Amino acid sequence: MHLCYLSNEYPKPGHAHGGIGSFLKVICPALVAAGHHVTVINGTYGLRESVVREGVNIIYTPFSTKKGIAWWQNFKALNSEIKALHHTQPIDVIEGSELGFAFLDKIDGIAYVIRLHGGHHFFAEGEQRPINAWKGFQEKRSFKKADGFIAVSQYVANHTAKFLPMTSKPLKVIMYPINLKMFTPSSFEQMTPYRLVFAGTLIEKKGIRQLVEAMKSIVERFPDTELYAYGRDWKDAYGNSYLEKLQQTIPPSLKSKIHFPGSVDQTDLPSIYEKANLCVFPSHIETLGLVAPEAMAMQRPVLYTTTGPGPEVITHGESGWLCNPHDAADIADKVIEVFSNPEESRRRAKVGLDKVDFQFNVSNILGQNLDFYSQVIESKKGA
Repeated sequence: MHLCYLSNEYPKPGHAHGGIGSFLKVICPALVAAGHHVTVINGTYGLRESVVREGVNIIYTPFSTKKGIAWWQNFKALNSEIKALHHTQPIDVIEGSELGFAFLDKIDGIAYVIRLHGGHHFFAEGEQRPINAWKGFQEKRSFKKADGFIAVSQYVANHTAKFLPMTSKPLKVIMYPINLKMFTPSSFEQMTPYRLVFAGTLIEKKGIRQLVEAMKSIVERFPDTELYAYGRDWKDAYGNSYLEKLQQTIPPSLKSKIHFPGSVDQTDLPSIYEKANLCVFPSHIETLGLVAPEAMAMQRPVLYTTTGPGPEVITHGESGWLCNPHDAADIADKVIEVFSNPEESRRRAKVGLDKVDFQFNVSNILGQNLDFYSQVIESKKGA
């Protein structure tokens, strides 16, 4: 098959990337290795460029910055790029995110698949904010054009379905694969006792404030505890720093116990996780965070969240711990439980490693994606 992905997040060497970029960086080369042709069309504000990395053809298509009409010009650029590509090498499947097909011209013979990474309606509900009329319109229009849907968790599928119709078309939950060549099991001897590790954007919805609040109770019980919170600072529309506001809430007695090293490249995470006594990710809302399974793949105890897809990733009491991310006291209780039971902590870490090796292994996930693409193609023929 010739598979075409529409995304501006395919990683460039030496540049930081997020969850969608991590997903594409794993799945695209694996598809090439399995004998398929893969093209990524990536919008850029520079010159048009076509490069091949790990067998993946990446086309950087020039996008506009003209206020008010950039959206229209950018869709025209995508349409032209897709038509030219399809003419020279026919495309079987085009995959985009929730808003990606709003003004795309559909071409006969191509199956259009939306992967639910978390769209506007999903996050508006989760963050309890109103729907933006323009974005909401685009998302609804995009969903009508899709021939099938892949959800990265059952949670995102359920909550998106509240607002956008998907039941009349093929829908399957397929989790992200993680890079099991990068995130490999590390011996427990590499752990630094009482070190907590958090990784993610420093923003309210990631639960970092509640984790910081929990430190008071944790340090009272285990005085050697230190928290290392890795991630970029979030700033609001007025340029106000979330990190600066958060630091003002930390009592002087805890200043030396809580560290904010800043943003790190994904390639640095394995060496960070291996030093953790416990990895803590008390996120309020996720589609499917990759940090938890990546830490589990390194055989580290993980405290994740009861909300969102947390229970889909970790079985509480078996492969790790789950906490109420809105409750600092519950976070503290769970951390204290982990530190108080080192043998149980290691047992769950081992179970978590086995779970991730199956659930997030690209060799399993690759086949699920290919089977679904074939299903959508066949369903279009029968329509």
